Amino acid sequence: MTAMIPTAHHGPWTEEEYLALGEDNDRIELFDGDLHVTASPSPWHQRVCRKLATSLEEGAEDRGLHVHWAVNLRLKPSRIVIPDLAITTVIDFDERVVPGSSAVLVCEVTSPSNAATDKVLKMHYYAEAGIPWYLIVEHNTFALRLFRLQGGTYVERHTAEPGEVLRLIEPVTAEIRPESLLPPR
Repeated sequence: MTAMIPTAHHGPWTEEEYLALGEDNDRIELFDGDLHVTASPSPWHQRVCRKLATSLEEGAEDRGLHVHWAVNLRLKPSRIVIPDLAITTVIDFDERVVPGSSAVLVCEVTSPSNAATDKVLKMHYYAEAGIPWYLIVEHNTFALRLFRLQGGTYVERHTAEPGEVLRLIEPVTAEIRPESLLPPR
């Protein structure tokens, strides 16, 4: 099913109206009653997400957690975001929307068109929702930046540039080399 965004909509969008849009190739998120629409991710972006998910999968499964690509994550009523990756506890796989309270880590892969949204707005939203870990993949430097929620804000815990290794012990165990996520040149 392809979503058709009505051009004549008055007032804030409700969660019901948002969900009635259906599935689409574009990413449509609900930010406090407003729709935030971005185009489908580039092949570069998709590859980084796939390789990162593969790197996290075994460590997640060992802890009874699940790795998801681009799921609808409800942070609060009228706020449904679509992180590039989310690691969750047990969820209902038949539901279209995953409760934010089940997320233990979210990841965003920045791109030139969305870096500010990922580094400021979504970081704030994820912190406000109480998601313990936030991972950012920097498009311009290929760095991996891991943040831990402390006192309601994210504090950077680890950074790995190409040539280095990001070693996670929480919420999953994994070792990730930034250059391993990149497409061949």
